[in-house]
Amino acid sequence: MLKMKIAGLAVLALGTLLGIALTSQATQPQVSDSAAAVKQVGAVKSVAGDVIVFAPDAGPEMKILVPASTRIVRIAPGEKDLKNSVPIGLKDLQAGDRILVRGKAGDAGQVIATGIIVMKLSDLEIKQQREREDWQKHGVAGLVNTVDGPTVTISVNSPTGKRTISVRTVKDTVVRRYAPDSVRFDDAKPGTLSEIKPGDQLRARGTRNPDGSELAAEEIVSGSFRNIAGTVASVDASSGAVTVLDLATKKPVVVRVTADSQLRNLPAEVAKRMAMRMVGAANAGAGAAPANGGSPNRAARPETMGQAAEGPGGASQQRGDIQQMFNRLPPLSVTEMQKGDTVMLVATQGSANEVTAIKLLDGVQALLAATPKNGAEAMTLSPWSLGSQGGEDANP
Repeated sequence: MLKMKIAGLAVLALGTLLGIALTSQATQPQVSDSAAAVKQVGAVKSVAGDVIVFAPDAGPEMKILVPASTRIVRIAPGEKDLKNSVPIGLKDLQAGDRILVRGKAGDAGQVIATGIIVMKLSDLEIKQQREREDWQKHGVAGLVNTVDGPTVTISVNSPTGKRTISVRTVKDTVVRRYAPDSVRFDDAKPGTLSEIKPGDQLRARGTRNPDGSELAAEEIVSGSFRNIAGTVASVDASSGAVTVLDLATKKPVVVRVTADSQLRNLPAEVAKRMAMRMVGAANAGAGAAPANGGSPNRAARPETMGQAAEGPGGASQQRGDIQQMFNRLPPLSVTEMQKGDTVMLVATQGSANEVTAIKLLDGVQALLAATPKNGAEAMTLSPWSLGSQGGEDANP
């Protein structure tokens, strides 16, 4: 189910109610003048006869009774009034459509609708696709270096290495902040520049100068995320939760896995090869780093790595290798994870003892063992960036 942006919902709720006709017909169910007025925004779950099963954005599911006199209009996403609205019938509503309902409370918890404004799911999907394309074409993403007044400087990964971009904001720039438990753009809340700190992830969309060193931002979204490395203490596949003993804090963290989480497995032979390079060519053949880092029943597919795991380098280079190869690694499900697996992950800020996984890599025991003094800090997915991998993460 697609979610509308919070700011857009506020505009819809305030702007589109003005033109709704509220005429009552003798045939519609009677409600007293004192019946409580209802205004709700949410999604259609189903339509049967003259009843809509409705899931509001806040509160429990309810049934909407739609008399024949109810005015139903369709508007395009982004419209601020009803001048371009088009009348439609109840039969035109489908599951997933976004609606604003105005009416009165009826019997048995039903709402008797007097007016319904509809944003079709198909229209929202088209709008969302256009926004994705605009973010890919006019967007940048990276880690925040500094915040100086209206200017945020970020470090961006590029084919030629890291570079710095100055993101300049003005009073009309839309500023959002990722929710503590989500990396979805639609879940981001209105934010301020004062909330942005060095080390945060930031995306910005706007107009770049000719050499690409500056961007005049129309919209930015930022957030703080956590890098965790540790050992799996337990797996609850039914709830999609993995408890990880954080090597840095020595405390357990519950890692929630959702449909948006990306899980990958690092094949043992690739992990061993990377670990051997980390301890140096002189020790490469001595077997200083153990090779086993994940569940033994998962097939390794080094052929999917290309050349990403080749070449010299220390821990910093290995982080680069992992970031570059992450999306080519074998996918992983929670049901395949086992107690004792060694993982590193990027997660939402969450709480002290519970986070939601954004990217998780299993099978990293060899890499952590290769840096015994500082393994938890030296080998993480940091400096991971929401948009660092050629655009696959660049969609808001």
